[in-house]
Parts: sequence; C-alpha cells; structure tokens
Amino acid sequence: MASLIDRHTAFVAALREAGLPVSVAEGLDAVRALQTVDLLDRETLRAAYAATMVKRPSHRPVFDTLFDLWYPSALGDGSVPTSDRPARTKGGDGRPLPPPLDPAVQERRQALFDLLLNGDDPGLRQFARAAVSEYGQAEGQQSWFATGVTRALSPETLMANLLNAVLTGQERGGMAERVARRTFNDRISRFQDLVATEVRRRIAEDTGVERTARISSRPPIEHLDFNRANRAELAALRREVYPLARRLAARLVQKQRAGNRGRLDFRRTVRASLASGGVPLTTRHRPRRPHKPELVILCDASDSVTAFAHFTLLLTFALREQFSKVRAFAFIDGTDEITKYFAPGADVVDAMARMASEANLVWITGRSNYGNAIKVFADRYGDAVTSRTSLLILGDARSNYGELSLPVLRTLVDRARHAYWLNPEPRAQWDTGDSAASHYGELLPMFECRNLAQLATFIEELG
Repeated sequence: MASLIDRHTAFVAALREAGLPVSVAEGLDAVRALQTVDLLDRETLRAAYAATMVKRPSHRPVFDTLFDLWYPSALGDGSVPTSDRPARTKGGDGRPLPPPLDPAVQERRQALFDLLLNGDDPGLRQFARAAVSEYGQAEGQQSWFATGVTRALSPETLMANLLNAVLTGQERGGMAERVARRTFNDRISRFQDLVATEVRRRIAEDTGVERTARISSRPPIEHLDFNRANRAELAALRREVYPLARRLAARLVQKQRAGNRGRLDFRRTVRASLASGGVPLTTRHRPRRPHKPELVILCDASDSVTAFAHFTLLLTFALREQFSKVRAFAFIDGTDEITKYFAPGADVVDAMARMASEANLVWITGRSNYGNAIKVFADRYGDAVTSRTSLLILGDARSNYGELSLPVLRTLVDRARHAYWLNPEPRAQWDTGDSAASHYGELLPMFECRNLAQLATFIEELG
C-alpha cells in the first residue's frame, strides 16, 4: 500500500510538472476512485485517473504518456526478453540480411498484417512489445529506439495488401476504399504509438522514470512555448487562438466604450436640468456610433523569434474576423507590410516562407534593429495608426545595442487608441544584454507572452 501511495503521489507531481492543472482535491478524488476499481485492470485504472484529473481533451496525450511510465504493464505480459531474441538469418558474408530479405522479418510482417487486418488490439499490444525486444536496439548499442522497429517492419507498406484483402471484387476509389484506408491508417498509427510507449517504458527502466518523463512529455497546448511548436502543434494553436481573439476584440471594444461616451447632447442636457432649477447636474450624451476597432500588428521576424512570429500570424488570422481592418507589418532591420501574404485560408508555414523570400525586411545587416524598423514604419505606414487603431507590437525588444527611436514610437502610441507590447522572453531576461524592454515598457504596457495561458492572462488584464 505504501508503494502504491508513493507511486500515486509521484504520478500527480509529474502531471503538475508537465503543466496539467491537478489540484489537491482532484488527487484525493483519484484516490477514492481507485478504491472502487480493479487495480489489476490497467485500462480501468487509466480511466479512473483520467476521469478525476484530466480536464481538457488536449491534456489527454500528456496524461497517457505519463500514465504509461508510472503504471507500466505487468511483467509476463508477452514481451520477449532481450536475451531471447531470435537469431537473424545471415548471408554468405556472415552479415545479417537486410529486412526485405530476412525470412524472420517477413514472418513478423505477416503476423503484423494479420493483426492489422483483424483489428486485434490486445494482440497488437503484445506484438509491439515483442517487436521492440527484437528490433528496438541497434547492434552494439544499449539504448532503445522506435525507428528500428518501423524500419524493419515498415507497417505503412502493408496498406496495399490490406486494401486488397478487404476490397476483393469491389470498385476501387469509392467510399468503401476511403473508409478502409482510414481504418487501417488508424490501426497502423495505433501500432506505432504502442511501439513508442514500449520504448519509453524500457528507457525508463534503464534511466529512471522521472528523467524519462521530463524528456518524453510535451506540455499541454496552453502551456506550450510558441518557440518550440512544430507544424502539427501550430495547427492546434490556431484552433485555440480563435476564441482568445474574440475575447481580445471584446475587451478592446469595452475599453473603447468606457473611454468615449459619445458627443454631448445639449438639448437633452438642458431639458434634464429643469428638474434641478436649471443646474445641469447630469449631462446627456448621444449614443456612440458602433464600429469594430481597427488593429495594426507590428511583428519582429528575426531569427531569434521566428517561432513566435508564427504565433503572431496565427493571432493575426484569428483577429481579422473580429476587427474591421487588420494590417500586419514585419521587421528585422527594415519594415514591410505583410498583410497580403496572410489571406484567410492560407497556410501559415507557407505564408511565412513567402514572406521570408518576398518581403523587404532587411535594410543593411539583417540583424534586429528596432530603431530603424520603427522609423521606417512611421515614415511609410504611419497613417495606418489612427485614433481608432489598437496597436499591438510583438517582439523581444532586443535591438543589438542600436538606436531605439523612442520619440517616434511615443508619437505612434499617443496617436493610437490602445497600444500594447507582447514579449516572448521570460520576464527574468528583460533588460539583460541588448534588451531594451524597460525603455519601451515606459511608453506602452509590456506583457510576457510565450504561450496561450499567458495570452489569456493578458486579455483578462485588459478588463
């Protein structure tokens, strides 16, 4: 019992370290749930933990990764010990045959084909463990790799035979083939996930669960650092940014309404003053004409914040639907308008590639120069900032010890209705080295913004 309590406590701590919001009360709820389930049924145990501690679907992959490490399968579950690997067939020169010629590999591929065809998930799980034992280690190496299994068995190459097995006599290219292809793709992905899970389990046995958990688990999407997001995660970020963009637009409109009640209605004010002997104790104002605010985004596109620039453009896409006009500008040591590259429906990565090759962002050195970039923006595009404009600057405020153009920026900030700066660097790194964060922070509010959670905090603070 003490061992189970220790494992539970360590598992909850690992979830929190990975960014999942697990409270003390939820940890106690999980303990109560464990008292009502069969602890020897691993999937029931997983479901009990997930029901009490996982709040969002995006948290589930991180949870599953850590659960597989802290609650691995029991011994004797069908895995093949390393010492019991079958001998590889060798050619005339004494070297192992390559996978396409090795009869043992072909026998394994046939077994995998049968499991994928029948959808046998328990059998697929045992097969994955055996495959990792056989092919998960390269000759002369001690570590474990999933690539050895996928390289030897090549499950994707079984697709044609799988389709032929289920579509005999049916017309190809129709709905039946699309459904079958989707089904087999899901089963192949399931096998690859099982292989990756088994590899992590074996690495954890060799190097320790805590270390493996820190290396293998990705933070949930709301805590994922923009600078570390891959292409698939950028797509997830795009979906999450849209509701935040709507909230941001609503906040800016609320501030606009609070700051401008409309023009004075003289007649209504005089009429209301008759009740107080002609003294205008209460003024009356005409209703302000509603309109969506305009937005101008000025984004640092230098190499040091390239991934953050991807997020900036994701935010730009989302905000286009909430504002009457959105104009985006990028800079390194020169500035150019990039709105045209990011039309609705465009791929962000492709748009970034077009921007890098076509936009005129380099003046002399191609290194960040905030001073010159701000001057160029004010000279060429200063009319984009008006009394109806919300100005949003995104960058790390590192100008390579160059000029800062503070008076020019002050003019732009004073002209705009609202102005904010989002900085992707941790606050502890502001004003270190060539950072001019405090100088720019004196002109407009600067917020740390490296993930969706911090963006949500920034939006909340606007209220």
